[in-house]
Amino acid sequence: MDKITTRRNFIKSAGLLTAAAAIINPMEIFAQRRGGATAAGTGSKKIELKWISFDAKMKHVFTVAGSSRTHTPIVLTEISWDGYTGYGEASMPPYLGETQASVIEFLKKLDLSRFRSPFEIQDILTYVDSVAINNTAAKAAVDIALHDLVGKILGQPWWKIWGFNPDTTPNTSFTIGLDKEDVVRQKTIEAAPYNVLKAKLGVNDSTDRMMINTIRSVTDKIIYIDANQGWRDKYYALDMIHWLKEKGVTMIEQPMPKLWLDESAWLTERSPLPIIADEACQRLTDIPKLKGACHGINIKLMKCTGLREAREMVSLAKSLKMRLMIGCMTETSCAISAASHIAPETEWADLDGNLLISNDIFEGMKIVNGKITLNEKPGIGVIKL
Repeated sequence: MDKITTRRNFIKSAGLLTAAAAIINPMEIFAQRRGGATAAGTGSKKIELKWISFDAKMKHVFTVAGSSRTHTPIVLTEISWDGYTGYGEASMPPYLGETQASVIEFLKKLDLSRFRSPFEIQDILTYVDSVAINNTAAKAAVDIALHDLVGKILGQPWWKIWGFNPDTTPNTSFTIGLDKEDVVRQKTIEAAPYNVLKAKLGVNDSTDRMMINTIRSVTDKIIYIDANQGWRDKYYALDMIHWLKEKGVTMIEQPMPKLWLDESAWLTERSPLPIIADEACQRLTDIPKLKGACHGINIKLMKCTGLREAREMVSLAKSLKMRLMIGCMTETSCAISAASHIAPETEWADLDGNLLISNDIFEGMKIVNGKITLNEKPGIGVIKL
């Protein structure tokens, strides 16, 4: 039996495993709160959801295979209960298919007041997921705020609640987007504080090689590659991976189109570097079909609806002996800090979305000497600036 047939049989046998709110003035939403909590027992016992639109401004034009942007639309959320407030975020890069308008329309449909307390996380998030299909970033905005709220009530960060070891967090990569040679060189110089770089490739052979050669003219640091589905020929992809290995690249993210699982399996079997699925792995139910098509998966809160499902994805991937990466979109420190609580369980991390924007309005997880460093603040570990 060939490997593709074996992989297909595995997929078949694995199966799928397992607010009433109003838009108000931004200053009213976040009024007079730093850290989001007041004394317990001084607020309403009704779960209340609020939101506001926000545009994250890029420090540089951000270009990947297929698109460029100068900002990323975001919707920030708050969930309040009994004097405590949790913060959340939905970030919408183009490929997710969500907009600020679609996120707000989804949030309007929610009635969290039907639940007695935020500790009913499982029931609340099952309900949120059932309200409409897709809308994963919108759902993540609720999930993150709810986890932040519950962690604040408990007085503990989620990495402690889950029992993770903060010493096992990896270095984060710092992303170098596709650009002209002089800009790539400047971006690489600006990335000096970070131990790992992630280069965006996938346009064409000459541009891809220019990106790597330019970065290498500045530094000999470890490089990860994200081709964003840009390589359309498996033989070219394999040749490129061998060349990249010689250039000190250590990991390849989503080299081929997300639906090309047989081609990806062929490449994974022959690749001298680990292949990690990104666009091909959105949610928990995607993982079984990727067994054999890649070496591991990149978990992103905006794709998988938030921390609850991200935690489940960690367990399932590990049970299938698949390797793990935690990633992000262009996000504020709110969503980045939330994702960092998963980092102790992963081999790779790309949590630099907040470092790429010029108008972050939260303070949270810090990168110290290139390494993700978790703090002791309760919930997801952020304060509002």
